[in-house]
Amino acid sequence: MSDDAPIDIMPMLAKGKHRSPRKGACFMELASYLAGEAWSDHPACTHRLLASMARLVNDLTNDAARPRLAPLIPSVIGLTSADLRWDAGIALRAATTALPIAAAERQNTLAVGIIAAERALAVLDGHPVDELTPRGRAALARAPRAAAWAVDFCAGAPVRPERFGDRAAAAIISSSVQGIAEAAVPDSDDRLYDLLDETIAECRRWADLEERARQELTPDMWAAVCKPAVLAG
Repeated sequence: MSDDAPIDIMPMLAKGKHRSPRKGACFMELASYLAGEAWSDHPACTHRLLASMARLVNDLTNDAARPRLAPLIPSVIGLTSADLRWDAGIALRAATTALPIAAAERQNTLAVGIIAAERALAVLDGHPVDELTPRGRAALARAPRAAAWAVDFCAGAPVRPERFGDRAAAAIISSSVQGIAEAAVPDSDDRLYDLLDETIAECRRWADLEERARQELTPDMWAAVCKPAVLAG
């Protein structure tokens, strides 16, 4: 096949990992390509927790709604930091979004996640550990039983922001995204999209990036992605 031969392939965003764009692509795999990295769903160009959220949202969004996520992909490229506030902030946004609508059996876990993220942020910012952000306070107020249980559960627990980022934050994000996807609401796909969109916007504010990177994902771009895979085949 010549380099100029037409390629009748138009991958769509799909669940899971893919060996090559010829097999399809998830959100972060396409981000890896646009960033000039090796094909991967764990590229270095994006904060690991933001990337985890993007993979989960990609996989748990219904097939018909998933293409709407594509224009967000360029926005995550280069969006990373070693600041532990990012770990706590991303987890906090996920849990506060999920708690008010999640099933009752998941709410205790999410309320603990909110309190843990709030405490990590408080320590990092030099505030009292029981001081809540307006976002955290509002979410807990909508699930008072879970909030009371979580306060008792967390009482006296040591606060170690570095361990929170290593161990707890990813679990909080996973439970939050699954809680939104499984919630008894008619617009779970919209809520998943909004969570990812708003988290990206917040990360860009933390990074002092005012303008949102936008790039239309056209058929010509897909052809450019797919051509090496087709020629290699």
